[in-house]
Amino acid sequence: MVLRSIYKKPAQLRSMIEPGLITADMLAAVRAMIEPGVTTLQLDAEAARVLGSRGAKSNFQMVRGYRHTICASVNEQVVHGIPNERPLQAGDILSIDAGAEFRGWNGDSAFTVIVPGEASEELVAPRRRLSEVTEGSLWAGIAALSRASHLAEVGAAIQEYIDDNAPAGGYGILRDYVGHGIGRKMHESPSVFNYAVDDLGPEVRPGLAVAIEPMVVIGDQATQVEGDGWTVTTIDGTAGSHWEHSVAVHDGGIWVLTAHDGGAEKLAPCGVVPKEID
Repeated sequence: MVLRSIYKKPAQLRSMIEPGLITADMLAAVRAMIEPGVTTLQLDAEAARVLGSRGAKSNFQMVRGYRHTICASVNEQVVHGIPNERPLQAGDILSIDAGAEFRGWNGDSAFTVIVPGEASEELVAPRRRLSEVTEGSLWAGIAALSRASHLAEVGAAIQEYIDDNAPAGGYGILRDYVGHGIGRKMHESPSVFNYAVDDLGPEVRPGLAVAIEPMVVIGDQATQVEGDGWTVTTIDGTAGSHWEHSVAVHDGGIWVLTAHDGGAEKLAPCGVVPKEID
């Protein structure tokens, strides 16, 4: 049996640019709709509309048994939430995860938002901080990728950022769910951990394409899968946050495939300048 290399050729990386941009556009359209009273099924329909208008397919629907375009996880749900008819409420913390398949290549990305509107600051403040720290850890991980020799340095940077910026008592980082390689399939090797591990992992060199996706909770990291067989929920009932980008390493540096600017704005404070893929 011939094992496929985890490193892609320049032309293959270039083929990943468009599905990344389609994923970004889809998530931007969904984000613009989020307000109290909107259902996650309506968000799912908008995501499907954007994909169809671009000639792309939902790679989530290519996962056996999953029928929706997005995952929508609310409050104590951390990842893999199934869109439903429950109206969103002001102060909800909502994570949207989605991906596009275009001409045989994939993009995958996620964001977390606090549903706007009147809600108590006591409810909203810790959720807002959780999302900010989770997003910050994502960019810390991407910045680490730009200078890493081995992939484990990404997880170490993510955990360090979370530990340094979490409130007293700390946050929980999900251990059972991690990032992954991406390319012809949405989920490929290698695994991308969101915490420090002993194994150095594969070399970081041109051709590596990965989806980095920290999943962080206010309380204990222990989770359970709900009766629907998909939705991952905290056992202690505390809120979760999920941020994700697909990133390519190439001869010129790194490029965030699922960000319209390649990650330039968010990487600038980290001292990293992303380079377009030639």
